[in-house]
Amino acid sequence: MTPSTPPTPAPDASSAARTPPIVWSIAGTDPTAGAGIQADLKTFHGLQVYGCTVITAVIAQNTQGVQRIAMADAKTVEAQLDALASDLPPRAIKIGVLGNADIVTVVARALSRLDAYVVCDPVFGSSSGTNLLDPNAIEPFLSRLLPGVDVLTPNIPEAERLCGHAIQSPAQVEQAAATLYTLGAGSVLIKGGHAPGPFVQDYWTNGTDGLWLTAARIDTRHSRGTGCALSSAIAAARAHGLTELDALVLGRMYVNQGLRLAPGLGKGNGPIHHGSWPVHAEDRPWLTATADAGWTTDGLGDASTPL
Repeated sequence: MTPSTPPTPAPDASSAARTPPIVWSIAGTDPTAGAGIQADLKTFHGLQVYGCTVITAVIAQNTQGVQRIAMADAKTVEAQLDALASDLPPRAIKIGVLGNADIVTVVARALSRLDAYVVCDPVFGSSSGTNLLDPNAIEPFLSRLLPGVDVLTPNIPEAERLCGHAIQSPAQVEQAAATLYTLGAGSVLIKGGHAPGPFVQDYWTNGTDGLWLTAARIDTRHSRGTGCALSSAIAAARAHGLTELDALVLGRMYVNQGLRLAPGLGKGNGPIHHGSWPVHAEDRPWLTATADAGWTTDGLGDASTPL
């Protein structure tokens, strides 16, 4: 199964500048602007959508770790959602840090009243290991929020936490994605960056179809905000009218471009580069029906479906 059309640069820049699609980010802050709300806004700007924000947490952190977290009051989150909904309704929404059960419930209730494509990046912890979601929020996340999500984008540790078992093989990735799909998400993309090997392999399924997106691993310690960039790029692409599969490919291209051009900032895990629409062939993933096929081709062989 292939995307209907390859991702292309944004529509005519002059028309996009006049009436850009509106995309919301519901997430926490990052003073380094490498992740969270700030990184989402950079991604939105690069992909020519108008970004609005709902702050769920103010987080003191840098490239070396998290120092302090202040969760927003659920009523404050609800007020932000209501203010935006009455004036700047979204075409797409990206969800990141939610923090606790009260915020999960408020956001789920808001989603039920909106007509927007929803991408959820289930952030349970920072890249440095700090917990960002109360365990008591898992149940409402699954029962109330997930049914309103169009694509869920967990990494392997997040998928393990949601499924309740280890994921150590491609078959277990596929099974975990199928399990998460049955819990209510419209589709699931399990990100493979935490798995070892020379390639990064993401797996997507909508319950009927499934495929692997494979790309060569980019050797850099500056990978801060990859999950944020991927989910916000998918939301931006969908707001522009790309199909879901095209949006997934565009999102992976945006992240690969960002890793390849990472500016090398900070003493720890520095931010990726945030640019415009990715157009270089080297950033494109190749699509295969199986994970093994992705390992045996570079995107040019008969086993794959190059874009």
